[in-house]
Amino acid sequence: MSVEDYHDPTAGLGGAPPARSALGLRLVLALFGLVVCTGGAVLFLTIAWAPVIAVLLAVLAVVALIDVLVILRRRQREGER
Repeated sequence: MSVEDYHDPTAGLGGAPPARSALGLRLVLALFGLVVCTGGAVLFLTIAWAPVIAVLLAVLAVVALIDVLVILRRRQREGER
């Protein structure tokens, strides 16, 4: 990723490679959270009948889904695959 008018003062020092985006790891973690929270919400609602915990997990699943969508949009904008 190249940002216009950006100067990296540490470029070339110690042969360090340029920084890479952590969107891939963030995507994996968000997907994991989405699956775990969705499964937990379903289990707490059907088996344990704990609607308060199920709603909390469902809210966290929605947050994880929004995070996945934001990550995919950023990756698409940056041209990553």
